Amino acid sequence: VQLQASGGGLVQTGGSLRLSCKVSGTINDITTVAWYRQPPGKQRELVAKITGPATITYADSVKGRFTISRDIAKRMVYLQMDDLKPEDTAVYYCNIFSAGGNYWGQGTQVTVSS
Repeated sequence: VQLQASGGGLVQTGGSLRLSCKVSGTINDITTVAWYRQPPGKQRELVAKITGPATITYADSVKGRFTISRDIAKRMVYLQMDDLKPEDTAVYYCNIFSAGGNYWGQGTQVTVSS
């Protein structure tokens, strides 16, 4: 199983980015698909997750600005990030938690300039 994250980059405050996570391999009994981030010098934190078929949870800091989605047929997970702020600067990781394991992508850097 591999999770390949992409779409990060450098953007100005107020800008948008769309992160993508491509899932290769078979994962059964998925519980959650999620995006986490790790700001410089800080611990990794949950950004957004989809639990079960359609329960979505967002961190308070990104509510109303970020949207998580997935395309099961394409085996993709997305994070649309709008109105980006300097405090959104971090390495972003996609994650899938299942009965068979906890899988992480390699991370993609998002830098928001002021």
